Amino acid sequence: MNMNNIDPKNISGLLEVVSKKIGVSPEKLKQELEAGKFDSALNGMSKSDAAKFQQAVNNPKIVEKLMSTPQAKALYKKLTGE
Repeated sequence: MNMNNIDPKNISGLLEVVSKKIGVSPEKLKQELEAGKFDSALNGMSKSDAAKFQQAVNNPKIVEKLMSTPQAKALYKKLTGE
């Protein structure tokens, strides 16, 4: 699964959905993500979830494991139209 091949329209749609859930503009969310910051996302989470998220971000093997789940693959296919 190569995330670099995602259609920009799909990324925009995903940013829209996530930004509404966490109460941040899509533009701000995109800027933070491109800078490797997750401040807005973390502020909208419980302390427990934020800690788990930070742990996952700091450990690429956890992210790889999550992205290989059937649910993640199905979401990726839905977003990319494959």
